Amino acid sequence: MQRFEHKVVIVTGAGSGIGAATAQRFSEERANVVLAGRTREKLEAVAATMPVERTHVQVTDVRRLSDVASLVAAAIGRFGRLDVLVNNAGIAPTGPLDQAGVDAWNDVIATDLTGVFYGTREAFPHLKATRGSIVNLSSVSGIGGDWGMSFYNAAKGAVTNFTRSCAMDFAAAGVRVNAVCPTLTYTDLTKAMFDDDALIDRFRERIPLGRHAQPEEIAAVIAFLASDDARFVTGVNLPVDGGLSASNGQPKQA
Repeated sequence: MQRFEHKVVIVTGAGSGIGAATAQRFSEERANVVLAGRTREKLEAVAATMPVERTHVQVTDVRRLSDVASLVAAAIGRFGRLDVLVNNAGIAPTGPLDQAGVDAWNDVIATDLTGVFYGTREAFPHLKATRGSIVNLSSVSGIGGDWGMSFYNAAKGAVTNFTRSCAMDFAAAGVRVNAVCPTLTYTDLTKAMFDDDALIDRFRERIPLGRHAQPEEIAAVIAFLASDDARFVTGVNLPVDGGLSASNGQPKQA
């Protein structure tokens, strides 16, 4: 498929995991891709797998409005337009609320929520010109709670409802806004979890398809939501969770 030929896509958090897979997926579909993240070496390693003439690396800390403004300006300066913004950058601190510090709260809100706001704010005028779209990275943790992840739940829950509100506000301008809500996906953020066989077995028991996700599987859904195939889809927070959210939470019965 070449659904994004001549189109320009920004992907934040593009140095690894879902962000890297998403950047590569858009590139495979002929997009011009701007890879954003805090670590140049990681971004350049991903960019090395993509055509140089259609790829731009921009070191960006989404917690800083000035960085995000520079990111959007760089995309326009290099490619002349903007069609898709993927707000993917995020962190996932864990631990009981009474043991977590204020700095951890501020960091996750700044990265996972404020960064989405900054990206949306800066990109919207350019997306309005192209009748483009935004895809946010929420999570199953943005549509239900977890033990020991209250900060992450708060940030992703806010992204979920921010997505709905922006979809309504931007519809008249022809800009669609959606989000994906993945379950456990093998990335740099989660790979330590895979050392705990008992924990992973519990995930497999809860997920009807019986396994975790791969970054490429999330990227495929992001590309769909950004494409004209989803041109009548906006305001959706789409679970990409192997059936996890189909359950009412009760255990499997023999």
